[in-house]
Amino acid sequence: MHPRSLITAPLIGAALAFGGMAQAQSQSQSQTTGSAEEIVITGKYGMSADEIQSLSQSVSYADLDLSTAEGKKVLRQRVNLTARWLCEKLGESDTASPPVPSCRQAAVSDAMARVGTLESGAAPRGTTWTAPTAWSAPYPGDWSTKYP
Repeated sequence: MHPRSLITAPLIGAALAFGGMAQAQSQSQSQTTGSAEEIVITGKYGMSADEIQSLSQSVSYADLDLSTAEGKKVLRQRVNLTARWLCEKLGESDTASPPVPSCRQAAVSDAMARVGTLESGAAPRGTTWTAPTAWSAPYPGDWSTKYP
């Protein structure tokens, strides 16, 4: 065996093993954190601590350019409508006025704090960017006109 082969073989083996570990770590991270262009809205509702229930829904902004006013507006509307939908599914009505923030108010407030961070760091998508298929909302299609 050539002396160079004795050095090269272990280096190749180490590189392959490291590459496999990096790929596994990357896959594990994507499974726990979700898509890089989604925000999770969580609604929590219940009259007492023992009966609080929660529902969550991911909202994608992959098809939006958050550096534009229109992109920001659409994402905020998605967050609001998704929070309304989740909280209605949990049983909150529009007439409820508890002393603490409503399910919808709390869900929107939490999500908007994260949306503000996303928007402040958003860079223009660029001229070569092609928007993927628009996000498919879980709530009825007429909600955007019913609850502007």
